[in-house]
Amino acid sequence: MKRVTGIGGIFFHAQDPVALRAWYEQHLGVDVLPWGGAAFTEPGTTIWSVSDAGGDHFAPSTSSFMINYRVHDLAALLQALRDEGCTVLEKTEDGEYGKFGWVIDPEGNKVELWQPPPGQ
Repeated sequence: MKRVTGIGGIFFHAQDPVALRAWYEQHLGVDVLPWGGAAFTEPGTTIWSVSDAGGDHFAPSTSSFMINYRVHDLAALLQALRDEGCTVLEKTEDGEYGKFGWVIDPEGNKVELWQPPPGQ
């Protein structure tokens, strides 16, 4: 019997949920629905990982989580976010698992943006 087959949703608290939803909609293109969330239907792999609390992968955020969003064109999105005044981290990575970049949302959460390798 399979018990868990994937991620069904991601839920987190916000100091100002309305403003945070608006930021994700405006800057990351998340289609926020009337009930306050979004449903992603694009196929792709979802990664689940538990990290060492002593690591600095989430820095400069102090949150205990980081959400990774698949994107089509990382470089173009990072430039658009910079142009829109968002806090985009300078560091990017390009390797066998694809391209990665990061932005900080208005509540200080580090958001990972991932452009999968071609064919994924």
